[in-house]
Amino acid sequence: MLDDATCHALAGELDGARRSCQPIESLTARNPAIELADAYRVMRAGIGLRVARGEAVCGYKMGFTSQAKRSQMGLGDPIYGVLTEHMRVENTFRVSRCIHPRAEAEIAFVIGREIRDPVDRAEALDSIAYVLAAIEILDSRYRDFNLFSLPDVVADNSSASHFAISEDARAPGGLDLRTLKMRLLFDGEPRAEAESSAISGDPVESLVQLSKLLCEEGE
Repeated sequence: MLDDATCHALAGELDGARRSCQPIESLTARNPAIELADAYRVMRAGIGLRVARGEAVCGYKMGFTSQAKRSQMGLGDPIYGVLTEHMRVENTFRVSRCIHPRAEAEIAFVIGREIRDPVDRAEALDSIAYVLAAIEILDSRYRDFNLFSLPDVVADNSSASHFAISEDARAPGGLDLRTLKMRLLFDGEPRAEAESSAISGDPVESLVQLSKLLCEEGE
């Protein structure tokens, strides 16, 4: 395991890269022994820097929700990143604020009550107050966008950058959350289309998985 000083130093490097829009070399290129647990410690240290500057944590994002992608990466569970209110896009977003910006259509859940223990699907569904369409803006703070490992991704807050959510909030009752149609448009032209079952077979499963991941860390 990395010592705390090293974790905080690496978090500072990633934080500086994000704020300056100047990419850095991947962490594992210099520290091959970094493990996934170390990467989450670096991520949490980076979020600590943001909170110390006045940002407020408002939610989480999930990564590698596709079973096929997890199998490809040799990963049993998805990964997560942390969202702050500062990351929320209200109107216009300038891509110059990123190094390698990407956009993905997502489904967002607004939780109506705190989750303090691992939950099953029924409990997760019962905790959801609203369902919204969302767009996640991904970014990587590494110089070579495709040449980094899973610990690099996690340490970099799972590539989280910004997010936007719709104003059309729907109560989950009456929605078949496994078969929602999703379409991403660019200048009015469809660029990607999928069904919500592409998210772990059922997007509510992401909430189940997140509850497990966070509770294992005492979050």
